[in-house]
Amino acid sequence: MKRKWFQLVSTFVHNGYVGFLANSNIYTGFLKNLCGPGLNCHSCPASLFACPLGILQNFLISIRILPWQALIGSFFYILGFFLFFGLFLGRFICGWLCPFGFLQDLIYKIPFFKKQIKFPLHIENYLKFIFLIFFVILLPLFIINEIGYGILWFCKYICPAGTIEAGYFNLFLQPSLFFLIGFVFYLKTFILVIVLILCLINFRFFCKNLCPLGLIYGLFNKIGILRLSLIKNNCNSCKVCEKVCPVNLSLPEEINSIECIRCLNCLKICPTKAIKLEIYKPYEISDCQT
Repeated sequence: MKRKWFQLVSTFVHNGYVGFLANSNIYTGFLKNLCGPGLNCHSCPASLFACPLGILQNFLISIRILPWQALIGSFFYILGFFLFFGLFLGRFICGWLCPFGFLQDLIYKIPFFKKQIKFPLHIENYLKFIFLIFFVILLPLFIINEIGYGILWFCKYICPAGTIEAGYFNLFLQPSLFFLIGFVFYLKTFILVIVLILCLINFRFFCKNLCPLGLIYGLFNKIGILRLSLIKNNCNSCKVCEKVCPVNLSLPEEINSIECIRCLNCLKICPTKAIKLEIYKPYEISDCQT
């Protein structure tokens, strides 16, 4: 229950601009220069912050057209953002702070057919890397449009959070925009519907299989300052922790896997308290396995 409250509060922090109720416009103030840690669309009328993936794509686009002197500040901001949130929180952001992750949790609670979805050849292990490498990095960096500028490929063609928050929310506020929609909107609507159906069937399908932002944070799970540890002498291999893992990890061996969203179910259920949350101190000798 505590995690749900964190998720709810974080969703309202990410989307705390109420001025749109008066003018139907998105917020463009100082906070939009900063990134919120979760997957939350920059163009949502209620959004106070920029999206980390959007900022990263914009930076890669700008490399082609701006001198390095104009980019150095953005480079260090983006690097510092991911290092700070990655090292301090990792995928705690996914489990406790991400608005779109919270939406997936709520959708999965709807009574419906539930099943663990597996793809042929275990391609689910690679999909997030494909989306990150191609749609977030390579395509914005190398492909330009007819006016010589790059495209935010993931934001424009894929992101389901953007479809809900920027697409449908803006249409609701300004129905006149309906006459401007075209193929891209229908494509993203199709992707959104498929993702939501799969999230209804399989817990956090988007987080586990598609989300590039979750992958970036997950890369820090093993090296972050705040991480899970296993006290091997306390573990009796009962596998209770594995049974309550919502992302189906092989526990306790994979407590710091890239896929772990840090829900802490394993820590709370462990009968022998073999799993604990600790602040990593490299200068101390520990009996825990990280």
